Amino acid sequence: MTKPIRLMLVDDQAMVRAGFRMVLDAQSDMVVAAEATNGQEALDRLRPDPGAIDLVLMDIRMPRLDGVAATTEIMGFPSPPRVLVLTTFDLDEYVYAALRAGAAGFLLKDAGPEELLSAIRAVHGGDSVVAPSATKRLLEAVLPSLPGAADSDRDRLQALTPREHEVLIAVGRGLSNSEISAALFLAEPTVKTHIGRVLAKLGLRDRVQMVVLCYETGLVIPGDG
Repeated sequence: MTKPIRLMLVDDQAMVRAGFRMVLDAQSDMVVAAEATNGQEALDRLRPDPGAIDLVLMDIRMPRLDGVAATTEIMGFPSPPRVLVLTTFDLDEYVYAALRAGAAGFLLKDAGPEELLSAIRAVHGGDSVVAPSATKRLLEAVLPSLPGAADSDRDRLQALTPREHEVLIAVGRGLSNSEISAALFLAEPTVKTHIGRVLAKLGLRDRVQMVVLCYETGLVIPGDG
């Protein structure tokens, strides 16, 4: 029997945590193993055994320690759990910061139960961009007001082959593996191989950070694609 996905809920509102718990604990493949009211409490609970939690549902705006700082700290743990950011705000610069810090994606708090459950299963299964179009929209909104990429970020791109460069841009535009496969006339396993090589060469954690890098370096510009 497959082990259930062990979840931690991090939110300063008790009613929000209770609502999520009711939905999540009703699933045969999920269990809420821990809760925290702020980022610092989440770190304190995770630090002794980060591997005890598979996925953290992380609020952004909390007292004491916010979700961005907490995500940054969690990513420094050995074998850290994946982090799915939850926000009330559709276009929130804090979410962008959390994605840069290593969060696997983000979801609006008013998402329906099925969308929440699908997102959790997708992130746990290794997918990173929960909603590519939403992530793209977020980046388009906040990136113009943020500092540009360092020259070192652009220099890293020179390590890529022309095909890897094409795949990186396609990911940055929010295309799924199947869409990239069709657009570039590649088999899906080949697309996955290219993505793995891009991640390794550029020192990126996941697909989300590929999207972020594309926007920061100008490979994809707001409104592109």
